[in-house]
This record gives sequence, C-alpha cells and structure tokens, in this order.
Amino acid sequence: MRINSDRCMNAWKLRISMAGTLAIIFGLSTLVFVVILTVAGIGFNLIDIGVLVVVLNIAQWLLSPYLIGLIYKVRELPQNENPQLHQMVDDLSRKSGISKPKLMLAQIPLPNAFAYGSPLAGSRVAVTQGLLKSLDDGEVEAVLGHELGHLKHRDVQVMMVVSFLPALFYYIGYSLMLSGMFGGGQRKSGGSNALIGLGFMAFSWILTLFTLYLSRLREYYADRHSVSVVDNGAEKLSTGLVTIVDESKHAGKPNKQQQKNNSAFKALFIANPDQASADSAELHATHAVNKKDLLKETLSKEPTKADRFLEIFSTHPNIIKRLRALQEIS
Repeated sequence: MRINSDRCMNAWKLRISMAGTLAIIFGLSTLVFVVILTVAGIGFNLIDIGVLVVVLNIAQWLLSPYLIGLIYKVRELPQNENPQLHQMVDDLSRKSGISKPKLMLAQIPLPNAFAYGSPLAGSRVAVTQGLLKSLDDGEVEAVLGHELGHLKHRDVQVMMVVSFLPALFYYIGYSLMLSGMFGGGQRKSGGSNALIGLGFMAFSWILTLFTLYLSRLREYYADRHSVSVVDNGAEKLSTGLVTIVDESKHAGKPNKQQQKNNSAFKALFIANPDQASADSAELHATHAVNKKDLLKETLSKEPTKADRFLEIFSTHPNIIKRLRALQEIS
C-alpha cells in the first residue's frame, strides 16, 4: 500500500512540475513580450512577424510527418508482415485508452522508436529496423508503451506549441536588430531597437532551456506510462534503453546530413541519438558482460557534475537518472 502511495505521489510531482514549467514558459513569454513592446512603443509590424512565425510553425507541424517519412524512409507496416508487433500495439493501445495509431517501420539501422503525427497524417508510432533487430520482444513492447504514452499525453502537440515560442522571440529579436542596424532613421532609436532585439534573442535562449526541461519531464512521464501498461515494464524498458544506447554505436557513423536530420528531430526519439556515444561510454565504464549486469552496474554509479550540466541542454534525461527513475517505479 505504501509503495502504491509513493508511486502516486511521484506521478503527481511529475505532473505538477510539467504544469509549472508550462506556466513559467507562457507566463514569462507574455510578460516579457508585453513589457518590451510597451517600453519600445513598437506596433503592428512585429505582431505581423509573430503571426507569420505561428503560421509557419503550424504548417511545419501539419506537414512534418511526411518530411519525417522521407528522411527516415518510413513506410506503413502491413499487419500480415508483422502480426505480433501489430498485436502488441493493439493491446497496449487498449490498455492506454487510445485509438490504435498507424504502425510504421523506419528503414534505418539506428535502434530507436518515435511517435509523431498531425491532423492531416493522423497518429503514428514508428520503430526502426535497428530496434527490431537489437531488442527482444519484451523490450520492444516496453518501448512501444513509452511511445503510446507520448500519444496519450499529446506530447507532439504540447511540444509543438511550446517550441514555437523561442522561435517567435528569436525572429522578432533578429528583425529588430537588423532594423536598428540597417533600417535608417534616428541613430538613438536605431540603437534602442538593436538592443531590444538582442534582448529578445537572449530571452529566446532562456525559453529554450525551459522547453528542453519540459521535454525531459515528458520523457519521464512516458516511461511511467510504459510501466503502467506493460507487465514488468520497468525492467523491460530499462534493459531496452541500455540496449538502444549500446547498439547505437554499432549502427554506423551517420554522415553530416544524417547527423543534421537526427539533431532536428532528436526530441521525437526514445533515446537521443546525439547522446549515444557519451551514454555508451558512461555505460561501459564497467566490467559487465551482459545487459542485465550492465544495468545493475550502471545503477550503482552517480552522474558526474559534467553529466548534470550537459543534461540542461538535452531533450532527454541523463541515462543514469532515467534508469534510476524506472527502478524507483518498480
């Protein structure tokens, strides 16, 4: 009974943290936007820029599933090609209380998975060829449970809305800076606009840090969902994550374009491909010979100060902290 109570408390703390982070992001954005525009006496030209940025981000959201499909060679997986995988998604969708998403296969060697979609494309969950090759059935099930958690919690929509705010402030700031430097007019007002523009751009960086923090919280929340719908989900997802990190280094070094694509969409993946090398090095500072021993030894370690600092700039939690959070749930 005490264990269930602790789980509920931890879940509520996670929800409160996410709600608080969202409130900070929107509250700070509104406050800074209003104050700066009021002090500067800036009119509708910047509002037009804001509308344009919003429209562009919505268009990107609507069309991104098709772009992702091209980049990662994604195709819909027919039921007769992998009925067992379809059955997993059926069962987990029912337990999650959501409609079954389209099951997609990304034809790339990188072991990973991601959930995505839009009103045009519908909800989709994709696994890569590398994931099906590297993980056992139980681990694949836990990974699918995590991705369905993202769909249930509407993380795609939430992160789309939150992510456009730093872009909005950056482009407004950039426009103000250029206007102040090259727009002509009085030198004093031009210099003022340039400084305000730099302020907007600096604030966009602060908002980005809050957005990254929210992304990490939602990864923890999706992990919790997987544990709630998969039998022995904590252990399966833990060994699955260890395997994904470990096998990512064997998937072949991506070329520059692939690295750029992975960085652009890294928030989608269950594990950040940009962190794979560092995470793998962190895991392999042990004498383990199999992934269960590797998991056990990893859990006995402490993240370094450098690890904790670098996590601030990451879309995903530090691997040791994430594995420990899963063990606490179990």
